[in-house]
Amino acid sequence: METVKKNRDEGHKEIRKESRDVIASISHSRFRSQPCNASGVRCASPKAAYASCFAIGIFSFVLFFFITISLSAQTNYPALQEAFSKSYAYESRGNFTDAITTMKGIYQEDSYEINLRLGWVTYLAGMFTESSAYYQKAIKLKPYAIEAKIGFANPASALGNWDQVVAQYDEVLAIDPQNTTVNYRMGSIYYGRKDYAKAEKHLEKVVNLFPFDYDSMVLYAWTEYRLGKLREAQVLFNKALLMRPKDASATEGLGLIK
Repeated sequence: METVKKNRDEGHKEIRKESRDVIASISHSRFRSQPCNASGVRCASPKAAYASCFAIGIFSFVLFFFITISLSAQTNYPALQEAFSKSYAYESRGNFTDAITTMKGIYQEDSYEINLRLGWVTYLAGMFTESSAYYQKAIKLKPYAIEAKIGFANPASALGNWDQVVAQYDEVLAIDPQNTTVNYRMGSIYYGRKDYAKAEKHLEKVVNLFPFDYDSMVLYAWTEYRLGKLREAQVLFNKALLMRPKDASATEGLGLIK
């Protein structure tokens, strides 16, 4: 192991030395043999400037590649996999405390996966504030990850922070406008707030994508009823009864229309 470490360190030193040599070479050659301007300052020709920028770009990419590979090689994936496996086992038995403890034993602040997992198990344990914090870290690490934003809604809603929930859902829909889970939940939130026009917009998307989904259909029917669109509501309530014959909610809605 000492030999491997020594060779790896020497390899890193060599990369750093080569990087300094390349940068020095570029810096010294950029303006060599170039004409002066009126103030006597040497200026690079457009072609030389482009070549210098291109060389620096290629070098930066290669250096970043080697650093990334080096960091990846240092990650102890077997240990992480074992911890995740134990955490899942504890969760399946309802032992959320040990599931949390196991994950905290391998905690890395810059790990999206660990923060996401801790967000979930702390939520299951009823630790809503801590859960929100872990989900927020995961969101910061991967801003375009939808699952972390949807996960954040669980503890945030449990704490009654509905404006934060809506804000995260808006971000999800900015990335994935057709997301049925979030559109349905947004429809439910706005229906609860009696903002039926906004609820209609979200629920219509879900019903168009999943026309035989009962929950979306019956909520959409009630939304149309609240908006005074009785003919549309009647059709939707009847369709809901195709999915769940004799359903109490759909039957009640039809009774109000008749």
